[in-house]
Amino acid sequence: MQKISVCLRVGHLLPYSMPDSNTTDFTNPSTFLLLGIPGLEAAHVWLSIPFCTMYTIAVLGNFTILFIVKREPSLHGPMYYFLCMLAVTDLVLSTSILPKTLSIFWFNAREIDFNACLTQLYFIFCFSGMESGIFVAMAFDRYVAICHPLRHSTILTNPVVAKIGLAVVLRGGMLILPYPLLARQWPYCKTNIIPHSYCEHIAVVKLACADIRISSYYSLSVAFFVIGLDMFFIIMSYTQILRAIFSLPTKDARLKTFGTCGSHLCVILAFYIPTLFSSLMHRFGHNVPQHLHILIANMYLLAPPMLNPIIYGVRTKQIRDRLLRLITHNRA
Repeated sequence: MQKISVCLRVGHLLPYSMPDSNTTDFTNPSTFLLLGIPGLEAAHVWLSIPFCTMYTIAVLGNFTILFIVKREPSLHGPMYYFLCMLAVTDLVLSTSILPKTLSIFWFNAREIDFNACLTQLYFIFCFSGMESGIFVAMAFDRYVAICHPLRHSTILTNPVVAKIGLAVVLRGGMLILPYPLLARQWPYCKTNIIPHSYCEHIAVVKLACADIRISSYYSLSVAFFVIGLDMFFIIMSYTQILRAIFSLPTKDARLKTFGTCGSHLCVILAFYIPTLFSSLMHRFGHNVPQHLHILIANMYLLAPPMLNPIIYGVRTKQIRDRLLRLITHNRA
């Protein structure tokens, strides 16, 4: 069962040879050693260029979204509140990974404190779960806006939006809390080397000299509960949305209404397609090199925070207009 490797976005199957039974056990090592991307050590400096570029775009793009929504009172509505939640989540998620990864690439700073490793593990999966929950909230907003437009302002009031946001945060925080708590209690084997660029859950617990089936079972349950239920609710929302759209009398009306969902559908695809691809690769791609697994694991955590503000900035007219107005005003 130790080969079951499921996380919130996808399972990682990282080949690792357990030490023999004669090695000395120790509990809660003071530090772990992150290898970065094993097999590509010589290319770490070159790999840092696209990684750093993606992080820079993610930070600038998401801060721009937050600034524009805060500055423009006309954007103070449910859709943009959820977009701000997504931007904050993306900022925390990318910042949880990239600074340490870049320090490995640039300075060979591979050591990470045991508690810092568990904290990074928690933040990565906690905010991944929150991001999935925010997509459900945004799907619900689109459902109400299209299927019940006259009741949108009375259903999604500011207190309701705040409660939805709080529920998303609590769900992500509480469901992932057992990850570091269980990882902390295991006795660890002699090696403290993690063949990864960040503290991925299964890569950490596989170092334990204990039966980790409870971690495997729990991560599997969380994956089905979070991703499974979220995808179910999103599909149900868009089923009702499509029914409402196809009932409209003209083609122009249908296209215009469906266009209001375009940005949301794009960010959902940017979130779930890499997850599905990586999951299938780990399930069937046993001959795929380890460094490719780790590269993909980094990409599907870093690509959505970079793409989300670009998608909403390009496809959402209100944000695009405010951004252009801001740029032209500063030039003037």
